[in-house]
Amino acid sequence: MSEFATHLLLQTPTVAVRDVVCAGTHRHLSEEERSGTTELVFPYRGTYVVHVGEEEAVADASQVLIFNRGESYRVSHPNPGGDASLTISVDEALLQEIVPKDLLREGDAFAFRLHRLRIDARAQVLVALLRHSLREGIAEPLEGESLALTLVQRAIGPRTTHAAASSVGRQRLVDRAKLVLMRDLARRWTLAGVAAEVGVSPVYLTQSFQMVEGMPLYRYQLRLRLARALDQLSEVEDLTTLGLSLGFSSHSHFSAAFQQVYGRSPSEFRQTALRRR
Repeated sequence: MSEFATHLLLQTPTVAVRDVVCAGTHRHLSEEERSGTTELVFPYRGTYVVHVGEEEAVADASQVLIFNRGESYRVSHPNPGGDASLTISVDEALLQEIVPKDLLREGDAFAFRLHRLRIDARAQVLVALLRHSLREGIAEPLEGESLALTLVQRAIGPRTTHAAASSVGRQRLVDRAKLVLMRDLARRWTLAGVAAEVGVSPVYLTQSFQMVEGMPLYRYQLRLRLARALDQLSEVEDLTTLGLSLGFSSHSHFSAAFQQVYGRSPSEFRQTALRRR
């Protein structure tokens, strides 16, 4: 069985969208790979780590990973269970019109200077809508292109993204904490429990996470749980069971958190967004 399963969901002269599912059975660092085009990768299930030179980036549903054309990278899977990502490549001339100049490297070659950005809740919704509408054949090519470009613009927009800040040491500490959270999304972690897993004090972890990600650790965990719910809404009938499986204390707790972040309850989102014809 192949480690990867890639499904081409959309291919036009402007944009290509692929759904890539990885079994994640190889925990060690992969062989060196190289992207033939500049790609924006939106993880929506599971987690993995991308290594570009000395840099590392944890891929989870709160992030967009950026792979520059011709740049070498390697991948590792510290957590079991596999992963899945929606990958978008945009015609480079068009992408140059979209990308804010401060995200690009200096020089003549077109390349992003960052390998990851944190996306907001609306971008997470767009990932779910784009994947569902293309997979189910709901969106025609023109709509698919529009959704994909809207997602790209939001993912790299200066008002809707967050670039990790602070020292390399703090960023790696925060990345280790993310991997701990993703290991078991349903677990009701305590701050002391996560801090013990990564080997620092609760106070230092709290300060570092806020400094790097611009939000508290508990809120980041909530966003990860809700992003997993977005992925599973079209496949699961019992919303109470879904909420409990993700660590929410009750259906009302799950529904209220989902509505606060995404603007609609889980049942409303499934009825109006995921089942439209």
